[in-house]
Amino acid sequence: MPNIMSPLLVYTTLQIGIAILDTAALSFIGLGAQPPTPEWGTMLSEGKEYIHDAWWLATFPGLAITIVVFTVNILGDALRDIFDPKSA
Repeated sequence: MPNIMSPLLVYTTLQIGIAILDTAALSFIGLGAQPPTPEWGTMLSEGKEYIHDAWWLATFPGLAITIVVFTVNILGDALRDIFDPKSA
C-alpha cells in the first residue's frame, strides 16, 4: 500500500484537474449544465461576446479555472512528496 499511495495521489489530482477542464469545455460549447446553473465554461462563453467592452466577464472565469487546476496539481505534487516512501 505505501508504494501505490504516491502515484495514486498524483493520478487522482491530475484527474480532478482534467475533470474541471472537461466540464468547463463542455459548458463553453453549450453541452454542460443548462442556465441558470453557474458554470465557468458558460461564463466564458457568454463573456466572449463582450470581450472588447467588458473584458473582465471572460478574464476572471478563465483565471479561476487556471488557478484552481494549477492549485490542485500543486497540491497533488506536495502530497506525493509527503507520502513518498523513498524521500525519508
